[in-house]
Amino acid sequence: MKREMLALQALGEKLVELSADQIKKIDMELELRDALFFAKTINKGEARRRQLQYIGVLMRKADPGPIQKALDIIGKGQLQDAKQFEELERWRDELVKGNDGLMEEIVGRGADRQTLRRLVLNARKEREGNKPPKASRALFRFLKALSKQ
Repeated sequence: MKREMLALQALGEKLVELSADQIKKIDMELELRDALFFAKTINKGEARRRQLQYIGVLMRKADPGPIQKALDIIGKGQLQDAKQFEELERWRDELVKGNDGLMEEIVGRGADRQTLRRLVLNARKEREGNKPPKASRALFRFLKALSKQ
């Protein structure tokens, strides 16, 4: 019984780590949602520990199944976002190095050739001149917008 209570409290701690928008999307009781938002305002110390214990008590009344399922979905989404971010960084670096095959592939996906070429050239000049990565960031934003289409 104690293990179950500790597991529910751990689930509550995971909920506290989420953003406010993510918490709002999860179907739960209003009292639990308010306790989570209040726990986000407490930074450290005994008050935070007590609030987390209170969240554990509220979790006992709630059905943890849908909440755990929502947390799993959020976790998979964050992992997916991280993989996409890494792929976009790799594309940007390859384009700056001069990978023309990748440029043709990206143009085939619907990118404007002139805009892409201009962004890549600016990023190359920037890298050669050891300047701040302004054009490189612009290229990354362009690739990110293209991947969302």
